[in-house]
Amino acid sequence: MNTHSVKKRIQLAILLGSLGLLGPFTIDTYLPSFPTIVKDFDTTASLVQISLTSCLLGLGLGQLIIGPLSDVKGRRQPLLIFISLYLLASLTCALAPNIYFLIIARLVQGIAAAGGLVISRAIVRDLFSGKELTKFFTMMVLVGNLGPIVAPVAGGGILAFTDWHGVFIVLACIGAVLLFTVTFKLEETLPKENRVPSNLPEIMKNFGSLFRDRSFLGYALTQGFTGAGIFAYVSGVPFVYQNIYGVTPQQFSLLFGTNGLAFIIGSQLVGRLADTISERTFLKIGLAMANLAGAALLIALLLKAPLFAVVIPIFIFTFSLSIIGTTSFTLAIEKQGHIAGSASALLGLLPFVLGSLTAPLVGVAGTNSGIPMGILILFTSLLAFLSYYGLVSKTSLRKTASKSFVGLSKQKNSQAS
Repeated sequence: MNTHSVKKRIQLAILLGSLGLLGPFTIDTYLPSFPTIVKDFDTTASLVQISLTSCLLGLGLGQLIIGPLSDVKGRRQPLLIFISLYLLASLTCALAPNIYFLIIARLVQGIAAAGGLVISRAIVRDLFSGKELTKFFTMMVLVGNLGPIVAPVAGGGILAFTDWHGVFIVLACIGAVLLFTVTFKLEETLPKENRVPSNLPEIMKNFGSLFRDRSFLGYALTQGFTGAGIFAYVSGVPFVYQNIYGVTPQQFSLLFGTNGLAFIIGSQLVGRLADTISERTFLKIGLAMANLAGAALLIALLLKAPLFAVVIPIFIFTFSLSIIGTTSFTLAIEKQGHIAGSASALLGLLPFVLGSLTAPLVGVAGTNSGIPMGILILFTSLLAFLSYYGLVSKTSLRKTASKSFVGLSKQKNSQAS
């Protein structure tokens, strides 16, 4: 690969990764503001967490709409429309007069942010396949994973100079920059001849074929349940760190951002070793680590252990999820090139839908208990483990057994003749 092509690939990875940043920035930047929003609106922690839930639902449902739309209309035009909507929704959040208005505005903001998430991944599948898909995806994820590091730190920094309204003003500015960049730097990657017919029955048929594919469904559920664990962590950790352990918003931002390093390390490890260690092997390792870390975290919370005993398993948990997320996505979408937008939408939908269920449950015991968060993280990790071994692994074993049987039959027929 020559220097020019490497440079173009890096530029593309930065642009697509930046589009993927809309998701974590939309979620993470305002997390340090949770306690302040509770006071400003004179509301409850659960209602503020519902504003996160509505955003997660928007991110999930938005992908379900935008993914198939991008298979029909191409990638570029829908992307421009939804980034424009994101800019307007962010300004609306900043002007929210009460918690209920904020919840609705966050739903729209989530739907709009979904455009960057789903279309950036579909573009990757338009351009790459095989090991090159895994390698480029990890390069793109390197940029995207800066979100969990930069977003909460930026949120804490913004709060040092202004209030939570300023967080959404900054998000609007990010939307404006991305709109400008996509307008002038991103070309269409899905030719008209490769697009699917623009009719609802065909779109539903595509989704039906994905649901009937046991391996795809297994990978999607694996990613979905681990994503639900992430959102349980994201929703609960501001109160665990700040209310239980008494850290400041700035200290919380640093602790939360450190876990973003775990995401980067895990995903880049997969990319660097893709030629020597298979994606499936990495996925199995990640699933085992997630369950062990979830168990350790729950024990620490039950025993009211020191802060470091909570921070370490959370770091290991996020490290394992970066491995699971990278490998499960590339394995799932590898054979779905003809409907990459729909496949990317379904892969993106499940984590946000399942996450929208776990996020409010974190607060059922109040703002001074982290036990619900620990239970949900362990439970979702276990469900991800069972999804892979119950759907993907069994399907692979059946295919292997079938091939072996066919081979033996051919060998016997050959000997008989």
